[in-house]
Amino acid sequence: MAAKSFRRALGRLALAPLALALALAPAGACTSFLLKAADGARVYGRTLEFGFPLESEAIVIPRNHAARATGPDGKPGWGWKSRYAIAGLNAFGLPVVVDGMNEKGLAGGILYFPGFAGYADPKTADAGHALAPWDFLTWALGNFASVEELRAALDTIAIVDIVQPNLGIVPPFHYTLHDASGASLVVEPIGGRLKIYENPLGVVTNAPSFDWHLTNLRNYVKLSPVDAPPLKIAGESFAPLGAGSGLIGVPGDPTPPSRFVRAVGMTLSAEPQKDAAGAVRLAEHILNNFDIPLGLVRVAPQDTSRFEFTQWSSIADLSGRVYYVKSYDNQTLRSIDLTKSELEGRSVRAAPLRPSSRIAPVEFPKH
Repeated sequence: MAAKSFRRALGRLALAPLALALALAPAGACTSFLLKAADGARVYGRTLEFGFPLESEAIVIPRNHAARATGPDGKPGWGWKSRYAIAGLNAFGLPVVVDGMNEKGLAGGILYFPGFAGYADPKTADAGHALAPWDFLTWALGNFASVEELRAALDTIAIVDIVQPNLGIVPPFHYTLHDASGASLVVEPIGGRLKIYENPLGVVTNAPSFDWHLTNLRNYVKLSPVDAPPLKIAGESFAPLGAGSGLIGVPGDPTPPSRFVRAVGMTLSAEPQKDAAGAVRLAEHILNNFDIPLGLVRVAPQDTSRFEFTQWSSIADLSGRVYYVKSYDNQTLRSIDLTKSELEGRSVRAAPLRPSSRIAPVEFPKH
């Protein structure tokens, strides 16, 4: 889509009331995974899809940042001072991350979990340790260096049922976390309590719950990256029609169960790269398989104002502490190096994800 057409489409989306858009627009096509390089480096990747623009910016939250959760009715809630700096992406200009990584290599993301998320009641939860659904990831990345540390602290907090002011609803979320050792955790608020899952596969999409997705994989145990051999029937040989015959039956639609199966297949069968630099590029290629263009997923056949689309994709090198992002209208990978960035300061720094239509020419050697 040309840049001008894209801006017009975004303009139409921005004019729609947010609460109405949420009620009508599909949401929840995010896909996330973890890769391991041959040298032990870990790289996390994810896409972010939503039914209207979230106006995300790249942000750096400094060490010792005085953070505060949102309480009921939008009033200030529990406050804490973070231990670690965070690089990531926000929404609506807020000083919290939708996705990010801290300076110790703990990374994670918020993913949509409609129909299954169930938070604690703010009237009965301890207000001194209560988090709004969109505050949890910022609290986790700001205070813990590893999945093990975070898991030990989860029984001290509650994620409570609070309306997000920009959206006008209580957003249904669950969370994926990974650290530089390769440990992975899924946190799902269900029935007012936090369900915690170890995640040996490293993949998370959306609803249903994580344990359901693991069970669903049993429907695909015959899939293989190895091509199927010819089938012999009545003395005749029937060879596959080209490469990829071992993968016949891979679900190709954009629903969460189908994306979970594809992401597991791709991450487990892809040739491991020798180091983090190669794994970052491999993550890009895998993420491209889950990219949703404007118009592919619509609310209704005649509605051209609200689409679910891939607004950005992120990659985090958990060993090298470099966080990358590319956006719908700028496919060049941009980076925040937490080993070189200024991590002290009083305020959150933000940078817009500027669009770019620049295409570099092919450079031929001079005679």
